Amino acid sequence: MGYITTDDGAEIYFKDWGNPDAQPIVFHHGWPLSSDDWDAQMLYFLAEGYRVVASDRRGHGRSSQIGTGHDMDHYASDVSAVVEHLDLHDAVHIGHSTGGGQVARYVARYGQPQGRVAKAVLVSAVPPLMLKTESNPEGTDLSVFDGFRAALTANRAEFFQAVASGPFYGFNRPGVTTSEPVVANWWRQGMTGSAVAHLEGIKAFSETDQTEDLRAITVPVLVLQGDDDQVVPYRPAALKQAELLSDATLTIYEGYPHGMLTTHADVINPDILAFIRS
Repeated sequence: MGYITTDDGAEIYFKDWGNPDAQPIVFHHGWPLSSDDWDAQMLYFLAEGYRVVASDRRGHGRSSQIGTGHDMDHYASDVSAVVEHLDLHDAVHIGHSTGGGQVARYVARYGQPQGRVAKAVLVSAVPPLMLKTESNPEGTDLSVFDGFRAALTANRAEFFQAVASGPFYGFNRPGVTTSEPVVANWWRQGMTGSAVAHLEGIKAFSETDQTEDLRAITVPVLVLQGDDDQVVPYRPAALKQAELLSDATLTIYEGYPHGMLTTHADVINPDILAFIRS
């Protein structure tokens, strides 16, 4: 593990495990979490012989609580700084939720032009655009995101508890047993980060139009999402990603929630491994 400092002074924390000569897999976490959310994947792919790398987004986890740059452009630039510091090539970039937007912008603007990326995986990812607009009628209404902002500002701890114990993992569905340790771990990761980064991050993940990022990507991309995702509806997300990408493989999992990387890691991990090896 270590830190790099970006040109604008953000200290970005990263983990780097495994054989430095092995093919690297780079993981990009969702909002408002940290690289710890990838434990089940990093240990799995490490055991399969890969080099696994993950960073905490600026203002999240152990990265510095810088007050600026909480937008998709800076997120991607920060990733590039870590990748260049470690001199990663032939990498597979895997992003969940907001991290999927981070992957799309990084690959389109940095990784692919630099020849550093082999493949990408988008899991329950936010592109091309979450916000409902005239040209994106299936998107989510702005009032929902304004509600997120109001709840976070009023009581971030209570808001994060409600998200983790409810829609994120589908624990609010009939017959689904809540895992209190999973909820506690989500809450721990969120509360470690910066309130301002999380507040401004809502705009970043909901209002950033990444249509052109997706169109620019030519490397193979695996698109995964559950059809019971209550956070990022799959129709304006995964289905549109598959349409816009030039080389996409799409899998929709019946009944899986937004946080399926945790709840269904036993299924998702082998599916990703098969794609990487293909």
